[in-house]
Amino acid sequence: MKKFYSFASALLLAGALVGGLASCNGGKQGTAVAPFAANDSLRLPIAYFNVDSLLVNYDFAKDLNEDLIKKTEDARANVNSKAQALEKEVADFQRKLKNNAFLSEERAQSEANRLQKKKEELDQLSLDLQNELATQQAQMNARLSDTIRNFVKEYNKEMHFELIFTNTMYDNIIIDAPKYDITMDLLTRLNERYAKSK
Repeated sequence: MKKFYSFASALLLAGALVGGLASCNGGKQGTAVAPFAANDSLRLPIAYFNVDSLLVNYDFAKDLNEDLIKKTEDARANVNSKAQALEKEVADFQRKLKNNAFLSEERAQSEANRLQKKKEELDQLSLDLQNELATQQAQMNARLSDTIRNFVKEYNKEMHFELIFTNTMYDNIIIDAPKYDITMDLLTRLNERYAKSK
């Protein structure tokens, strides 16, 4: 029995030496040795998630986006309503001007100046609302980014990945193995946590 173990050990040692020499050969014989086979179950301690998929399906992101859309629509409706009222005043002014309804040229000029000022105020209101909405969009993006980043840190305390990448469309990761994609797991856990917080 001892001879068998000695023979088996010698055989394994010879195999290791042949393998070592083949790899040290520098590939002179034209055969490349893959580090592991394509169907190998080796899993590196890395992962990635698709940011677009996460944001489209994350309930918190949906709610924030709906809130911003409502504010945008309200702002647009407010500006449009004031613009329509101003258009009516301008049309009325032009009709009066055409019919010589003003008592004096000074009175007509005063009304023209008032309408011009009203238009400038409306333009400023529109610009202010656009800036306010852009600020709210930036704040929403920062809030979502912080929420996801902090959640991923907590998530990784359980999962112990060495690296976690983010991917938008296919701009960062060209080839990916599905076993490294944690998007759906993150999404499920994020939505569960958000549902509990509501």
